[in-house]
Amino acid sequence: MSMIREVKDESKREILKRISAHSHIRGLGLDDKGEPIQVADGFVGQVEARKSAGIIVKMIRDGRLAGRAVLLIGPPGSGKTALAIAIARELGEDTPFVMLNGAELYSAEVKKTEILMRAIRRAIGIRFREIRRVYEGVVKEIKFALAPHPFNPYTKIPRSAKITLATKDDERMLEVDQSIAIQLMQLNIRKGDLISIDADSGEVFKLGRVKGIEKAKYYDVETYRVLEEMPKGKIFKEKEIVRTITLHDLDEAYAAQRKAAIMSFIGIGSEEKELDPEIRKAVDEQVRKILSEGKVTLVPGVLFIDDVHMLDVESFSFLTRVMESEFSPIIIMATNRGITKVRGTDVESPHGIPLDLLDRLLIIPVRPYTQEEMKEIIMIRADEEGIKLSKDAIEALVKIAGERSLRYSIQLMHPAKVIAERKERDEVRAEDIEEAAKLFIDVMQSIEFAKKWEGKLIKQ
Repeated sequence: MSMIREVKDESKREILKRISAHSHIRGLGLDDKGEPIQVADGFVGQVEARKSAGIIVKMIRDGRLAGRAVLLIGPPGSGKTALAIAIARELGEDTPFVMLNGAELYSAEVKKTEILMRAIRRAIGIRFREIRRVYEGVVKEIKFALAPHPFNPYTKIPRSAKITLATKDDERMLEVDQSIAIQLMQLNIRKGDLISIDADSGEVFKLGRVKGIEKAKYYDVETYRVLEEMPKGKIFKEKEIVRTITLHDLDEAYAAQRKAAIMSFIGIGSEEKELDPEIRKAVDEQVRKILSEGKVTLVPGVLFIDDVHMLDVESFSFLTRVMESEFSPIIIMATNRGITKVRGTDVESPHGIPLDLLDRLLIIPVRPYTQEEMKEIIMIRADEEGIKLSKDAIEALVKIAGERSLRYSIQLMHPAKVIAERKERDEVRAEDIEEAAKLFIDVMQSIEFAKKWEGKLIKQ
């Protein structure tokens, strides 16, 4: 069944945007000399850390980071994850970015080294070119048809979408299925965006922005390239596309092919929880061959390990070996711990990382935000999430961020928006923020609650 269908009519539907915690981060926000701009690419402040990260990006591009990794240290909510995402985006839109939390390694079914290896292989890409059939044009209209989530009836997801694409020479209205509609929502596609939709795979690419579309919102500074006029040509055409697949994708494809061969031979199959090392070895040999022939390009991505202090001594030893291997991604670690025990030992070490590995890391400190920086971040997040804040609401959120935490302050915005809507207002005021703060407590209040009702709460 086709994923894309051309239509001649459309019905009005509400557009629902899914915004991630770091969707506003576009890059490191550096000028031509590598100096950080105070507010740029979704970043606010953190001038020293961003300058350090810019040097890391330069080292990666020059191939000077081999055998080493990066460690980000700082308190919770100081922007460590945002910094890692920004480094990946500076390296290119198709740079693989894999996020792993240290606690994810401990599975009853799969070895921790296997989980690490899968994450490492996902963070290494192979770039190649091919001719594809695509729909490409500027978005004039986009509307989503929503349906309840299959596992959560209180959440809605797109069931389909109708989108009008246009160029100077052509205009088409397309009806797309759920898989494409979800991509359009995740990429935050809106009027004025230049996009491409693969007619066969349904993959969506955001190529840039085009000025001149009526009612579309534009900014003085855009993340994507901005065209002054509509592109020419047909909407549906054949085009050379640059693709990036990961080593893990190749591993799974090879494993599935081998499993199918075994099943056809013996008539039964078995579920493999771990990949045979021989499969990865065979994939690596094939990749070396096509690399030497110049058919593809190797794209080292970013493996971001948050809460790295949760790793144990065996995992750290495994990572040390990976850093020295032929196929290794850029490894960025983050922690908010000080002096603590290395998991699996009785040895205390800075950040819970063995000293021999710590000596191989480029360490970037990330400091807490100032009041003015928190104000800028709150305003950026409000704009990103489509929440209209009054001046007194912004001041109330900044005060809460300074007294409690920035994360808590940002989390209050949507409950406050719901409260304002119930009062038939589209603008969130300070009174709405204060009411939300009474209904939803922060970490310190939670601790006080636990102490007060300690006798009535269940102990393990």
